[in-house]
Amino acid sequence: MIAHIPDKREIISFGSGYGGNSLLGKKCFALRIASRIGRDEGWLAEHMLILGITNPQGEKKYIAAAFPSACGKTNLAMMQPTMPGWKVECVGDDIAWMRFDDEGRLRAINPENGFFGVAPGTSMDTNPNAMRTINRNTVFTNVAETSDGGVWWEGMEKPEEGVEITTWLGKKYDPTDKNMKAAHPNSRFCAPAAQCPIMDPAWESPEGVPIDAIVFGGRRPKGVPLVYEAFNWTHGVFIGAAMRSEATAAAEHKGKSIMHDPFAMRPFFGYNFGQYLSHWLSMQDRPNAKLPKVFHVNWFRKAEKGGFLWPGFGENSRVLDWICRRVDNEDCAQESPIGHIPAEGSLNLEGLKEAVDMQELFSLPRDFWTQEVKEIEKYFSQQVNDDLPNEIANELQKLGERVEKL
Repeated sequence: MIAHIPDKREIISFGSGYGGNSLLGKKCFALRIASRIGRDEGWLAEHMLILGITNPQGEKKYIAAAFPSACGKTNLAMMQPTMPGWKVECVGDDIAWMRFDDEGRLRAINPENGFFGVAPGTSMDTNPNAMRTINRNTVFTNVAETSDGGVWWEGMEKPEEGVEITTWLGKKYDPTDKNMKAAHPNSRFCAPAAQCPIMDPAWESPEGVPIDAIVFGGRRPKGVPLVYEAFNWTHGVFIGAAMRSEATAAAEHKGKSIMHDPFAMRPFFGYNFGQYLSHWLSMQDRPNAKLPKVFHVNWFRKAEKGGFLWPGFGENSRVLDWICRRVDNEDCAQESPIGHIPAEGSLNLEGLKEAVDMQELFSLPRDFWTQEVKEIEKYFSQQVNDDLPNEIANELQKLGERVEKL
Protein backbone atom coordinates (compact mmCIF):
# COMPACT_ATOMS: atom_id res chain seq x y z
CA MET A 1 0.00 0.00 0.00
CA ILE A 2 1.18 3.53 -0.82
CA ALA A 3 -0.26 6.47 1.12
CA HIS A 4 0.16 10.10 0.09
CA ILE A 5 -0.30 13.12 2.40
CA PRO A 6 -0.07 16.10 0.02
CA ASP A 7 -0.46 18.73 2.76
CA LYS A 8 2.75 17.44 4.34
CA ARG A 9 4.39 16.53 0.97
CA GLU A 10 4.68 13.04 2.47
CA ILE A 11 4.66 9.51 1.03
CA ILE A 12 4.27 6.45 3.25
CA SER A 13 5.10 3.16 1.52
CA PHE A 14 4.17 -0.27 2.78
CA GLY A 15 5.46 -1.95 -0.37
CA SER A 16 3.96 -2.25 -3.82
CA GLY A 17 4.05 -4.82 -6.61
CA TYR A 18 3.88 -2.08 -9.23
CA GLY A 19 7.23 -0.51 -10.12
CA GLY A 20 5.88 2.99 -10.72
CA ASN A 21 4.90 3.05 -7.05
CA SER A 22 7.91 1.16 -5.71
CA LEU A 23 10.15 3.89 -7.15
CA LEU A 24 8.87 6.53 -4.73
CA GLY A 25 10.51 9.40 -6.60
CA LYS A 26 8.58 8.57 -9.77
CA LYS A 27 4.77 8.53 -9.79
CA CYS A 28 4.45 9.13 -6.04
CA PHE A 29 6.55 12.25 -5.77
CA ALA A 30 7.12 13.53 -9.32
CA LEU A 31 3.39 13.33 -10.19
CA ARG A 32 1.06 12.92 -7.19
CA ILE A 33 2.87 15.15 -4.68
CA ALA A 34 4.38 17.42 -7.34
CA SER A 35 1.01 18.08 -9.00
CA ARG A 36 -0.20 19.45 -5.66
CA ILE A 37 2.96 21.54 -5.23
CA GLY A 38 2.47 22.79 -8.78
CA ARG A 39 -1.09 23.86 -8.04
CA ASP A 40 0.02 25.72 -4.92
CA GLU A 41 2.95 27.41 -6.68
CA GLY A 42 1.41 27.98 -10.12
CA TRP A 43 3.03 25.34 -12.34
CA LEU A 44 2.19 21.90 -13.80
CA ALA A 45 3.47 18.38 -13.04
CA GLU A 46 2.30 16.09 -15.82
CA HIS A 47 2.48 12.53 -17.11
CA MET A 48 4.11 13.65 -20.37
CA LEU A 49 7.07 12.86 -22.59
CA ILE A 50 9.14 15.78 -23.92
CA LEU A 51 10.84 15.66 -27.32
CA GLY A 52 12.65 18.07 -29.59
CA ILE A 53 11.99 17.77 -33.32
CA THR A 54 14.05 19.46 -36.03
CA ASN A 55 12.92 19.76 -39.65
CA PRO A 56 15.22 19.64 -42.72
CA GLN A 57 15.51 23.45 -42.61
CA GLY A 58 17.03 23.26 -39.12
CA GLU A 59 13.95 24.67 -37.35
CA LYS A 60 13.43 23.04 -33.96
CA LYS A 61 10.33 22.75 -31.83
CA TYR A 62 9.59 21.05 -28.51
CA ILE A 63 6.49 18.94 -27.89
CA ALA A 64 5.06 17.59 -24.63
CA ALA A 65 2.72 14.60 -24.99
CA ALA A 66 0.45 12.79 -22.53
CA PHE A 67 -0.43 9.15 -23.23
CA PRO A 68 -1.58 6.51 -20.72
CA SER A 69 1.10 4.04 -19.64
CA ALA A 70 2.09 1.51 -22.33
CA CYS A 71 0.59 3.60 -25.14
CA GLY A 72 3.83 4.53 -26.86
CA LYS A 73 5.35 7.42 -24.89
CA THR A 74 8.86 5.95 -24.94
CA ASN A 75 8.56 4.99 -28.61
CA LEU A 76 7.57 8.55 -29.53
CA ALA A 77 10.16 10.19 -27.27
CA MET A 78 12.91 8.12 -28.95
CA MET A 79 11.40 8.03 -32.43
CA GLN A 80 13.56 7.49 -35.48
CA PRO A 81 11.71 9.53 -38.15
CA THR A 82 11.16 7.92 -41.53
CA MET A 83 10.94 11.32 -43.22
CA PRO A 84 14.32 12.32 -44.69
CA GLY A 85 16.10 15.18 -42.97
CA TRP A 86 13.99 15.11 -39.78
CA LYS A 87 15.55 14.52 -36.36
CA VAL A 88 13.99 13.73 -32.97
CA GLU A 89 15.86 14.21 -29.70
CA CYS A 90 14.63 13.03 -26.31
CA VAL A 91 14.26 15.25 -23.25
CA GLY A 92 12.17 12.75 -21.27
CA ASP A 93 9.76 9.87 -21.84
CA ASP A 94 7.36 10.01 -18.89
CA ILE A 95 7.15 13.11 -16.66
CA ALA A 96 7.25 16.84 -17.36
CA TRP A 97 7.33 19.73 -14.91
CA MET A 98 6.23 22.90 -16.69
CA ARG A 99 6.14 26.56 -15.68
CA PHE A 100 6.00 29.90 -17.47
CA ASP A 101 9.18 31.94 -17.81
CA ASP A 102 9.41 35.74 -17.52
CA GLU A 103 8.58 36.10 -21.24
CA GLY A 104 5.39 34.02 -20.99
CA ARG A 105 6.81 30.86 -22.60
CA LEU A 106 5.79 27.54 -21.06
CA ARG A 107 9.03 25.68 -20.30
CA ALA A 108 9.44 22.03 -19.32
CA ILE A 109 12.05 19.96 -17.52
CA ASN A 110 12.33 16.21 -17.12
CA PRO A 111 12.75 15.63 -13.35
CA GLU A 112 13.92 12.04 -13.88
CA ASN A 113 17.42 10.67 -14.38
CA GLY A 114 16.49 7.54 -16.34
CA PHE A 115 13.93 5.50 -18.25
CA PHE A 116 11.50 2.99 -16.78
CA GLY A 117 9.97 1.51 -19.92
CA VAL A 118 7.63 -1.36 -20.77
CA ALA A 119 9.76 -4.16 -22.23
CA PRO A 120 7.32 -6.28 -24.33
CA GLY A 121 6.98 -4.86 -27.82
CA THR A 122 10.28 -2.96 -27.59
CA SER A 123 12.66 -4.08 -30.34
CA MET A 124 15.10 -2.83 -32.97
CA ASP A 125 12.11 -2.51 -35.31
CA THR A 126 9.84 -0.53 -32.99
CA ASN A 127 12.35 1.48 -30.92
CA PRO A 128 16.00 1.02 -31.88
CA ASN A 129 17.13 3.91 -29.67
CA ALA A 130 15.58 2.28 -26.59
CA MET A 131 17.36 -0.98 -27.43
CA ARG A 132 20.67 0.89 -27.74
CA THR A 133 19.97 2.57 -24.39
CA ILE A 134 19.43 -0.69 -22.49
CA ASN A 135 22.32 -2.74 -23.89
CA ARG A 136 24.34 -2.12 -20.69
CA ASN A 137 24.01 -0.90 -17.09
CA THR A 138 20.29 -1.73 -16.98
CA VAL A 139 17.94 -3.38 -14.47
CA PHE A 140 15.21 -5.64 -15.90
CA THR A 141 12.17 -6.82 -13.94
CA ASN A 142 9.86 -9.75 -14.76
CA VAL A 143 11.38 -10.42 -18.20
CA ALA A 144 12.47 -13.81 -19.55
CA GLU A 145 16.07 -15.05 -19.39
CA THR A 146 18.06 -16.75 -22.14
CA SER A 147 20.46 -19.65 -21.59
CA ASP A 148 23.36 -17.54 -22.89
CA GLY A 149 22.88 -14.97 -20.12
CA GLY A 150 20.65 -12.46 -21.90
CA VAL A 151 17.09 -11.22 -21.49
CA TRP A 152 14.09 -11.67 -23.78
CA TRP A 153 10.46 -10.63 -24.17
CA GLU A 154 7.66 -10.80 -26.71
CA GLY A 155 8.40 -8.64 -29.75
CA MET A 156 12.20 -9.02 -29.59
CA GLU A 157 14.19 -10.76 -32.29
CA LYS A 158 14.33 -14.52 -31.75
CA PRO A 159 17.47 -15.78 -29.97
CA GLU A 160 20.05 -17.74 -31.91
CA GLU A 161 19.34 -21.39 -32.58
CA GLY A 162 19.98 -23.56 -29.55
CA VAL A 163 19.45 -20.77 -27.04
CA GLU A 164 16.68 -21.63 -24.57
CA ILE A 165 14.30 -19.17 -22.90
CA THR A 166 13.15 -19.34 -19.28
CA THR A 167 9.94 -17.39 -18.60
CA TRP A 168 9.56 -14.77 -15.90
CA LEU A 169 7.86 -17.53 -13.84
CA GLY A 170 10.90 -19.80 -14.13
CA LYS A 171 9.41 -22.24 -16.65
CA LYS A 172 10.85 -23.41 -19.95
CA TYR A 173 9.31 -21.24 -22.68
CA ASP A 174 7.19 -23.03 -25.26
CA PRO A 175 6.41 -20.68 -28.18
CA THR A 176 3.68 -23.06 -29.40
CA ASP A 177 1.73 -22.54 -26.17
CA LYS A 178 -0.38 -19.46 -26.96
CA ASN A 179 -1.32 -19.02 -23.29
CA MET A 180 2.28 -18.84 -22.11
CA LYS A 181 3.98 -15.45 -21.73
CA ALA A 182 7.77 -15.33 -21.70
CA ALA A 183 7.75 -11.93 -20.01
CA HIS A 184 5.07 -10.35 -17.85
CA PRO A 185 3.03 -7.90 -20.01
CA ASN A 186 4.10 -5.06 -17.69
CA SER A 187 7.73 -6.14 -17.34
CA ARG A 188 10.18 -3.24 -17.37
CA PHE A 189 13.66 -1.98 -18.08
CA CYS A 190 15.31 0.73 -15.97
CA ALA A 191 18.32 2.54 -17.46
CA PRO A 192 20.15 5.89 -17.08
CA ALA A 193 18.88 8.50 -19.53
CA ALA A 194 22.43 9.55 -20.38
CA GLN A 195 22.89 6.21 -22.17
CA CYS A 196 20.26 7.13 -24.78
CA PRO A 197 22.04 8.03 -28.04
CA ILE A 198 19.53 10.77 -28.94
CA MET A 199 19.24 12.72 -25.68
CA ASP A 200 18.58 16.38 -26.37
CA PRO A 201 21.52 18.71 -25.59
CA ALA A 202 19.21 20.68 -23.28
CA TRP A 203 17.72 17.68 -21.45
CA GLU A 204 19.30 18.75 -18.14
CA SER A 205 18.90 22.49 -18.69
CA PRO A 206 17.59 24.01 -15.42
CA GLU A 207 15.45 26.60 -17.24
CA GLY A 208 13.75 23.85 -19.28
CA VAL A 209 12.89 23.73 -22.96
CA PRO A 210 10.15 25.92 -24.54
CA ILE A 211 7.00 23.92 -25.31
CA ASP A 212 5.42 24.69 -28.70
CA ALA A 213 2.69 22.02 -28.67
CA ILE A 214 0.91 19.79 -26.17
CA VAL A 215 -0.38 16.45 -27.48
CA PHE A 216 -2.91 14.12 -25.88
CA GLY A 217 -3.57 10.58 -27.08
CA GLY A 218 -4.48 7.00 -26.31
CA ARG A 219 -5.47 3.65 -27.77
CA ARG A 220 -8.77 4.14 -29.61
CA PRO A 221 -9.50 1.29 -32.04
CA LYS A 222 -12.64 2.98 -33.35
CA GLY A 223 -13.95 6.41 -34.27
CA VAL A 224 -11.09 8.74 -33.27
CA PRO A 225 -9.02 10.16 -36.16
CA LEU A 226 -5.24 10.08 -36.47
CA VAL A 227 -4.79 13.71 -35.39
CA TYR A 228 -6.86 16.79 -34.66
CA GLU A 229 -6.17 20.23 -33.18
CA ALA A 230 -8.08 22.01 -30.44
CA PHE A 231 -9.97 25.19 -31.39
CA ASN A 232 -8.38 27.06 -28.45
CA TRP A 233 -6.85 26.55 -25.00
CA THR A 234 -10.17 25.91 -23.22
CA HIS A 235 -11.15 23.35 -25.86
CA GLY A 236 -7.70 21.78 -25.45
CA VAL A 237 -8.22 21.39 -21.70
CA PHE A 238 -11.56 19.74 -22.46
CA ILE A 239 -9.87 17.32 -24.88
CA GLY A 240 -7.42 16.36 -22.13
CA ALA A 241 -10.25 15.96 -19.62
CA ALA A 242 -12.21 13.74 -22.01
CA MET A 243 -9.33 11.38 -22.86
CA ARG A 244 -10.28 7.74 -23.12
CA SER A 245 -8.09 4.75 -23.97
CA GLU A 246 -8.17 0.99 -24.29
CA ALA A 247 -6.95 -0.58 -21.05
CA THR A 248 -3.34 -1.83 -21.08
CA ALA A 249 -1.20 -4.10 -18.90
CA ALA A 250 0.08 -1.03 -17.04
CA ALA A 251 -3.43 -0.30 -15.72
CA GLU A 252 -5.25 -2.27 -13.06
CA HIS A 253 -8.09 -3.09 -15.49
CA LYS A 254 -8.17 -6.28 -17.51
CA GLY A 255 -9.53 -6.93 -20.97
CA LYS A 256 -10.01 -4.48 -23.83
CA SER A 257 -12.45 -2.06 -22.21
CA ILE A 258 -12.23 1.65 -23.04
CA MET A 259 -11.40 3.48 -19.83
CA HIS A 260 -11.40 7.18 -18.99
CA ASP A 261 -7.90 8.50 -18.36
CA PRO A 262 -8.02 12.31 -18.31
CA PHE A 263 -4.65 13.90 -19.13
CA ALA A 264 -3.23 10.35 -18.72
CA MET A 265 -3.26 11.36 -15.02
CA ARG A 266 -6.16 9.33 -13.64
CA PRO A 267 -3.91 7.22 -11.35
CA PHE A 268 -1.66 10.17 -10.53
CA PHE A 269 -3.79 13.19 -9.58
CA GLY A 270 -2.53 14.65 -6.31
CA TYR A 271 -5.72 16.60 -5.62
CA ASN A 272 -9.34 17.13 -6.72
CA PHE A 273 -9.81 16.60 -10.48
CA GLY A 274 -12.20 19.53 -10.86
CA GLN A 275 -9.67 21.84 -9.19
CA TYR A 276 -6.99 20.37 -11.47
CA LEU A 277 -9.04 21.39 -14.52
CA SER A 278 -9.50 24.89 -13.11
CA HIS A 279 -5.73 25.10 -12.60
CA TRP A 280 -5.13 24.19 -16.26
CA LEU A 281 -7.75 26.70 -17.40
CA SER A 282 -6.07 29.42 -15.33
CA MET A 283 -2.90 29.17 -17.44
CA GLN A 284 -4.53 31.32 -20.11
CA ASP A 285 -4.92 34.14 -17.57
CA ARG A 286 -1.17 34.44 -17.01
CA PRO A 287 0.27 37.83 -18.06
CA ASN A 288 1.82 37.62 -21.55
CA ALA A 289 1.18 33.86 -21.68
CA LYS A 290 2.24 32.37 -25.02
CA LEU A 291 0.18 29.20 -24.84
CA PRO A 292 1.17 26.08 -26.80
CA LYS A 293 -1.33 24.73 -29.33
CA VAL A 294 -3.11 21.56 -28.21
CA PHE A 295 -3.60 18.39 -30.29
CA HIS A 296 -4.94 14.84 -29.95
CA VAL A 297 -3.46 11.82 -31.74
CA ASN A 298 -4.52 8.20 -32.14
CA TRP A 299 -1.98 5.80 -33.67
CA PHE A 300 -4.19 2.77 -32.90
CA ARG A 301 -7.36 3.08 -35.01
CA LYS A 302 -8.31 -0.21 -36.67
CA ALA A 303 -9.99 -0.91 -39.97
CA GLU A 304 -13.44 -2.49 -40.11
CA LYS A 305 -11.74 -5.59 -41.53
CA GLY A 306 -9.14 -5.61 -38.74
CA GLY A 307 -5.54 -4.40 -38.61
CA PHE A 308 -4.23 -0.93 -37.84
CA LEU A 309 -5.07 1.83 -40.31
CA TRP A 310 -1.82 3.70 -39.65
CA PRO A 311 1.68 2.11 -39.61
CA GLY A 312 2.84 4.15 -36.58
CA PHE A 313 6.34 4.20 -35.06
CA GLY A 314 8.73 6.23 -37.27
CA GLU A 315 5.90 7.13 -39.63
CA ASN A 316 4.39 9.20 -36.81
CA SER A 317 6.94 11.85 -37.81
CA ARG A 318 4.47 12.72 -40.59
CA VAL A 319 1.91 13.69 -37.96
CA LEU A 320 4.49 15.69 -36.01
CA ASP A 321 5.36 17.49 -39.26
CA TRP A 322 1.72 18.58 -39.63
CA ILE A 323 1.60 19.61 -35.96
CA CYS A 324 4.73 21.74 -36.41
CA ARG A 325 3.25 23.43 -39.47
CA ARG A 326 0.08 24.20 -37.53
CA VAL A 327 2.20 25.70 -34.73
CA ASP A 328 3.60 27.97 -37.44
CA ASN A 329 -0.01 28.86 -38.42
CA GLU A 330 0.24 27.23 -41.83
CA ASP A 331 -3.12 26.98 -43.58
CA CYS A 332 -3.23 23.17 -43.77
CA ALA A 333 -6.30 22.31 -41.66
CA GLN A 334 -10.05 22.11 -42.05
CA GLU A 335 -12.67 22.45 -39.35
CA SER A 336 -14.57 19.40 -38.10
CA PRO A 337 -17.03 18.92 -35.22
CA ILE A 338 -14.22 17.71 -32.92
CA GLY A 339 -11.46 20.15 -33.92
CA HIS A 340 -9.20 21.06 -36.84
CA ILE A 341 -8.13 18.03 -38.89
CA PRO A 342 -5.58 17.96 -41.73
CA ALA A 343 -6.88 19.45 -44.97
CA GLU A 344 -7.01 16.99 -47.85
CA GLY A 345 -3.50 16.31 -49.10
CA SER A 346 -1.81 18.27 -46.27
CA LEU A 347 -0.40 15.21 -44.48
CA ASN A 348 2.93 14.36 -46.14
CA LEU A 349 2.66 10.73 -47.31
CA GLU A 350 5.58 10.81 -49.73
CA GLY A 351 7.64 7.64 -49.44
CA LEU A 352 5.10 5.83 -47.25
CA LYS A 353 5.66 2.15 -47.97
CA GLU A 354 2.10 0.97 -47.46
CA ALA A 355 -1.24 2.30 -48.65
CA VAL A 356 -3.32 4.15 -46.05
CA ASP A 357 -7.09 4.61 -46.27
CA MET A 358 -7.16 8.28 -45.33
CA GLN A 359 -10.93 8.49 -45.63
CA GLU A 360 -11.49 5.77 -43.03
CA LEU A 361 -8.59 7.06 -40.88
CA PHE A 362 -10.22 10.49 -40.53
CA SER A 363 -13.89 9.52 -40.67
CA LEU A 364 -16.15 10.71 -37.83
CA PRO A 365 -19.02 8.22 -37.46
CA ARG A 366 -22.05 10.03 -36.06
CA ASP A 367 -23.20 7.08 -33.92
CA PHE A 368 -19.74 6.72 -32.41
CA TRP A 369 -19.41 10.38 -31.48
CA THR A 370 -22.97 10.57 -30.16
CA GLN A 371 -22.11 7.73 -27.78
CA GLU A 372 -18.74 9.35 -26.97
CA VAL A 373 -20.50 12.53 -25.83
CA LYS A 374 -22.80 10.46 -23.60
CA GLU A 375 -19.88 8.57 -22.06
CA ILE A 376 -17.97 11.79 -21.33
CA GLU A 377 -21.08 13.38 -19.85
CA LYS A 378 -21.66 10.33 -17.62
CA TYR A 379 -18.03 10.35 -16.47
CA PHE A 380 -18.05 14.05 -15.64
CA SER A 381 -21.34 13.66 -13.77
CA GLN A 382 -20.21 10.67 -11.71
CA GLN A 383 -16.55 11.54 -11.11
CA VAL A 384 -16.40 15.36 -11.05
CA ASN A 385 -19.98 16.48 -10.49
CA ASP A 386 -20.26 19.95 -8.89
CA ASP A 387 -16.49 20.51 -9.15
CA LEU A 388 -16.60 20.48 -12.97
CA PRO A 389 -15.65 23.97 -14.22
CA ASN A 390 -18.40 25.67 -16.22
CA GLU A 391 -15.99 26.15 -19.12
CA ILE A 392 -15.55 22.37 -19.48
CA ALA A 393 -19.30 21.72 -19.21
CA ASN A 394 -19.85 24.30 -21.95
CA GLU A 395 -17.27 22.62 -24.21
CA LEU A 396 -19.08 19.29 -23.79
CA GLN A 397 -22.39 20.91 -24.66
CA LYS A 398 -20.90 22.53 -27.76
CA LEU A 399 -19.35 19.23 -28.86
CA GLY A 400 -22.75 17.54 -28.53
CA GLU A 401 -24.38 20.25 -30.66
CA ARG A 402 -21.71 19.95 -33.36
CA VAL A 403 -21.97 16.13 -33.40
CA GLU A 404 -25.72 16.35 -33.90
CA LYS A 405 -25.07 18.11 -37.21
CA LEU A 406 -22.79 15.34 -38.53
